[in-house]
Amino acid sequence: MTLTSGELMPPDRKRRVVSRRTVLALGASAVGTVATGAVVARDGMLAAPVQAITNELPWREGQTDAPSPSEGKFFTAAEAGFITAAVDRLIPQDETGPSASEAGVPSFLDDQLAGPYGRGDHYYLAGPWSSDATESQGYQSRYTPAEFYRHAIAEIEAYVVNANLGQSFKDLSANEQDKLLKQMESGDLKLDGPITSKAFFTQFLQNVREGYFSDPIYGGNKNGSAWKMIGFPGAHYDYSPWVTQYNQPVPVKTVGLRGRAGWTRS
Repeated sequence: MTLTSGELMPPDRKRRVVSRRTVLALGASAVGTVATGAVVARDGMLAAPVQAITNELPWREGQTDAPSPSEGKFFTAAEAGFITAAVDRLIPQDETGPSASEAGVPSFLDDQLAGPYGRGDHYYLAGPWSSDATESQGYQSRYTPAEFYRHAIAEIEAYVVNANLGQSFKDLSANEQDKLLKQMESGDLKLDGPITSKAFFTQFLQNVREGYFSDPIYGGNKNGSAWKMIGFPGAHYDYSPWVTQYNQPVPVKTVGLRGRAGWTRS
């Protein structure tokens, strides 16, 4: 027999049920254990330690399970100078929207490279390695993403100095920066180390895009500026009123996972 109403459940059964609201609040990684009334939640990372939550929802007003964006977790001052200059050549400021640095992309990259992504926690880093892998083969470097960035930035800066172009990438004119980035994109910029300029550019561009359009909770897309630029309302819980409104803007304010000012738990 299938129960269709909570009124049909015995009292003790009602107390043990993990509601849909609870599961949604815990996220896709939460697993409810109905028999014990406990909820086992992971922190979002594969093979991460589990935590048993019993008879309560692990939620606190104004708090979220997310990094606290700040500068200087990973990048040195010199590396940060390169990153800020380079991301703004990939996504410059114009009448359409903010530049990558204005949207917080350097902070996003800094946080990501200082954490599990930078450590390569979910990458297979053992050999054999390939310098000419196809795109479908995915990440093929022996280096963690953090090491990948650190090596590549150092080699690019060394090239700038050796070519007598300037003291660092950030000191170059916008045209000179664009020229170097295009040489990286094509692979024509030859670096001395084991990381090719094309491999770095491909990874860097992907990460910049991720930071620019990520949920603001991760440090990029500051104030939802990139979402507002493309007309994406964000992490609303229900879009059903607009499902059949084709090619029409959704008339709601942009909101991220952290919510927005004035929101409280109901």
